[in-house]
Amino acid sequence: MAPVPISPIKVGQIDDVQELRRAKLAAIPERFVRDIAERPALDTEITPSSSSNIPIIDFSKLLKGNKEEFDIEILKLSTSCEKWGFFQVINHGIDLGLLESIEKVAIDFFMLPLEEKQKYPMAPGTVQGYGQAFVFSEDQKLDWCNMFALGVEPHFIRNPNLWPTKPVEFSETVEVYSREIRKLCKNLLKFIATSLGLKRDVFEEMFGVAVQAVRMNYYPACPRPDLVLGLSPHSDGSALTVLQQGKGSSVGLQIFHNNKWVPVQPIPNALVINIGDTMEVRNLNNFSSLLLVSVKGLMRYCDI
Repeated sequence: MAPVPISPIKVGQIDDVQELRRAKLAAIPERFVRDIAERPALDTEITPSSSSNIPIIDFSKLLKGNKEEFDIEILKLSTSCEKWGFFQVINHGIDLGLLESIEKVAIDFFMLPLEEKQKYPMAPGTVQGYGQAFVFSEDQKLDWCNMFALGVEPHFIRNPNLWPTKPVEFSETVEVYSREIRKLCKNLLKFIATSLGLKRDVFEEMFGVAVQAVRMNYYPACPRPDLVLGLSPHSDGSALTVLQQGKGSSVGLQIFHNNKWVPVQPIPNALVINIGDTMEVRNLNNFSSLLLVSVKGLMRYCDI
């Protein structure tokens, strides 16, 4: 998590996009309007087949498949990391009711009155709380997105003042969900190590105490989606990022592959796994074979 800045950062006016949507403004505020080169192309029809090559990993075959199923899936996992930096995981073992619960508390939080959400503000230069993260200047372009982020593990990175009391089941749901996601990530790292011919616990030994955060994004409909981005192009600094797309959501998430943006067609109950910067290893002494572990996962979000 980002440290609290020593000196104040001037970030200028940051409008809440849900409030902008409710206001039905005649024009999008300039801070949200992207330069022409950054604007999403909305003239391309998005179909399920356009993203059919994004790898899909059946986690159950890694956990309890026969030898042939395991070998096939471990090879797919290796290729996914090396060539894509992304994959969707199905049959991951996380209770589907829990996926619905975390989505519900997230939506319920974003539907709270603005004054309630502003009790948990994201201070400039930090990434915990409600607002927009990674804003460091008054001239910086803003995402058409409201965000709420919390540090989860280890406990000392938490800011208890930012954990909301409404909805009442929010904190408990986040705790249970985070525990299950953490378990999934630990297993995925072991299987990635196996795919490289390394001992299963190599990443756990390298990383030590894992840092975990949860971030919830809400993208209200925009009257001019051709001018804005829901989330700026970026890669994550983590080892793994687990993305849960909203149930019934449109195709918005895009990943950069072979010099073009590829839409990620949501698969019901699947989770999208992004290989972060930490896993993009170069010339690491005794672990030179990790050079093959991944390409950096670059993503953005467009209202398409």
